[in-house]
Amino acid sequence: MAIDDWFSASYGEARAKFLAAAKTAGAVQTSYAHPLQGPDGDDLAMDLAYLGPADAAKVLVTSSGTHGVEGFCGSGCQIGFLQDGLHTELPDDMALLHVHAHNPHGFVHERRVTEDNVDLNRNFIDFEAPLPENPAYDEVHPWLVPSDWDGPAHQAADAAIKAYIAEHGMLAYQAAVSGGQYDHPDGLFYGGQAATWSRCTIETLAQEHLIGRSHVALIDFHTGLGPRGYGELISVDVPGGAEHLRAVAWYGDEVRTPGSGDSVSAKVNGTIESGYHALLQNAESTTIAIEFGTLPPEQVLGALQADNWLYLHGDVASAKGRDIKRQMRTAFYGEDSEWKAMIWQRGLEIARKTIQGLKG
Repeated sequence: MAIDDWFSASYGEARAKFLAAAKTAGAVQTSYAHPLQGPDGDDLAMDLAYLGPADAAKVLVTSSGTHGVEGFCGSGCQIGFLQDGLHTELPDDMALLHVHAHNPHGFVHERRVTEDNVDLNRNFIDFEAPLPENPAYDEVHPWLVPSDWDGPAHQAADAAIKAYIAEHGMLAYQAAVSGGQYDHPDGLFYGGQAATWSRCTIETLAQEHLIGRSHVALIDFHTGLGPRGYGELISVDVPGGAEHLRAVAWYGDEVRTPGSGDSVSAKVNGTIESGYHALLQNAESTTIAIEFGTLPPEQVLGALQADNWLYLHGDVASAKGRDIKRQMRTAFYGEDSEWKAMIWQRGLEIARKTIQGLKG
């Protein structure tokens, strides 16, 4: 099949292609049903495809859809991996686990957040401890949630945001907004007040499929930051720590760390990668996120702000609602063949480097 055929136009199409490709590849399949349905009554699930020995000492995990609408990218690579036979390149002591749609509700609605407006990549924190504070977000929050989209409230909010960027710079604004916050349930990049369905399900799949391994590697696919079509490798581990040094040994000096300030991503709390590390304390774990660029950051943040307003105050079925949904899709999914080819080639390159790294 052509690369374009591995990518999909909807969550339903992506899920059907993934399940069919997993069956053809001979994968052991597991599905964790989501309690809600899609807008057309679609069944939603976090779907797994496992290839390799059941007792393999080492497992490579690929994951898509942590941020819902970003799932188009990772899903395309996972379907390509299955159809192109990546699993046939594994040594005898290694298995491959594809986790399709960490956040199926966000995927089907083409939103970045879960059903409770939570950013899953900010949700893996200890909710028994004091929650992280983000005073910079507190300052900009009122401008991110205007009561109207075509009237004076939005105009005033835009003016305030432009003034903030003029004073502090675009990077400071991006860090304030995207760093994660736990005090504004109606806001952007909200980490929640408790573990989401997706987090709980990831914890379950880790218990059922990954405990007892000697080494687990994770590749988590993301979109929306950086140069169009380029896949930045992001490690959330402590710079210079064992996990970070192992990632650099596997992938080279192109590995970026938000904590060092050299990444397109802001430093955040509660990521998927940190969640997997915590779940696999008795095994070595090496995690990486691939962040593929789409549009300039101000357009991506603008689309997120519009989508948040739409679900707070608007009508998804209206002309305005449809326009905002098109903005969201464009912000996180490059649907042209050139973009897809770049994603596939980079995804395959990193998957093969991960296999080599796991071999030791």
